[in-house]
Amino acid sequence: MSAALEITGFLLGVASWLVSGAALANDYWKVSSFSGSVIISSRQYENLWHACAEASSGIAECRDFESLLALPGFIQACRALMIVCLILGLFGMIVSILGLRCITIRSSSDKAKSKMAATGGVLFILAGLCSLTAISWYAARIVQDFQDPFTGGIKFELGVGLYMGWGGACLSILSGALLLCSCKEASSGPKGGYYPSSQTAKIHKPVSESETARAYV
Repeated sequence: MSAALEITGFLLGVASWLVSGAALANDYWKVSSFSGSVIISSRQYENLWHACAEASSGIAECRDFESLLALPGFIQACRALMIVCLILGLFGMIVSILGLRCITIRSSSDKAKSKMAATGGVLFILAGLCSLTAISWYAARIVQDFQDPFTGGIKFELGVGLYMGWGGACLSILSGALLLCSCKEASSGPKGGYYPSSQTAKIHKPVSESETARAYV
């Protein structure tokens, strides 16, 4: 059962890393809202790297954020958290694949492989928490600006990239939890077996004939 948990946790970790990477590259982190506005012929959307405007003809023009220091602090923090998430997820995949019991490595005991799988699980959980923090922080700012009556200009709503990021974070945390559960189950060992005590397991020396005769006398 623990081997199945390990493999499932590893596959979920790989999936979470791919989904988080796709979410970071997705253009639609926030999309312009049409609520309460007149009919317009263009749509605007942004992510952590650039802002785009798409005309009704389907042609989009994007402008990269050129200055890092001119960006708001939360965007810089979200960038850093997402990059750390991908780095931790990459190390988590490398460490956890070395800890799988279905993969044989020379001079590696079961205890060492369990420790590597547990380390990979912790890395996946930390990666999921980093991604979850970045996505939730960005979404909270969008909601705050949308509900602020003093915010002028175009208002934005949550985009597809945020939902992808939430999904990747949940998969990463679930992956780490499964890897940790598999290591705990493997370390618990078999239950219900009979293990002789130290007294009953003593080895008695064979009694010689002279000692037997002396006992009868």
